[in-house]
Amino acid sequence: MNMPLFIFQLLVLLGSVIIHEVAHGAVAERLGDPTARLLGRITLNPLKHIDPVGSILVPLFLSLIPGGVVFGWAKPVPYNPANLKRPDRDGALIALAGPVSNLILAVVFGIVVRVLATVPGYAAFIDLATLIVIVNISLAIFNLVPIPPLDGSKLLYAILPASAGALRQTLERYGLFILVAFIWFGAQFLGPIIFTIFRFLVGS
Repeated sequence: MNMPLFIFQLLVLLGSVIIHEVAHGAVAERLGDPTARLLGRITLNPLKHIDPVGSILVPLFLSLIPGGVVFGWAKPVPYNPANLKRPDRDGALIALAGPVSNLILAVVFGIVVRVLATVPGYAAFIDLATLIVIVNISLAIFNLVPIPPLDGSKLLYAILPASAGALRQTLERYGLFILVAFIWFGAQFLGPIIFTIFRFLVGS
């Protein structure tokens, strides 16, 4: 394992997932729920967000796998649906805030890549910006998968009719198992989507 490269990738990942979680808390606050603020989670302080397993152990394990990518998560920012005027709709907006924040980061650093690519002598900065783009696109697309506990499940709940209560209960009950199965058998199908968005943002 290339330790400097791992640390570099881990820092990019941590920064991206922290911004993702802060976005959840900030939108929840805007919609009337102060839970994240009261817990001190609307902050960029990494100590408030680091999950020992998802932020350190999982990325470390993945980095040891040949061809593996550094991936992980931060502690989820909680919100209280009782404080929301329309729990399903507002819950969907709170969930959407995380992936949107990652896509915004990807767009910004995609522009950085395009600009620096026209100027000689910035290869190291282009590599950093490229990594930030890839990580943030991956976080956004993966989290939009409609399987609990991913953000996409909240978007799904917002559009499901009331008659789909049984489906919602099933997803909540078996979501973790479904997610593990998806990661094992279906995550490969996200690659072309991630790559297409990446090419669109940074060019060839």
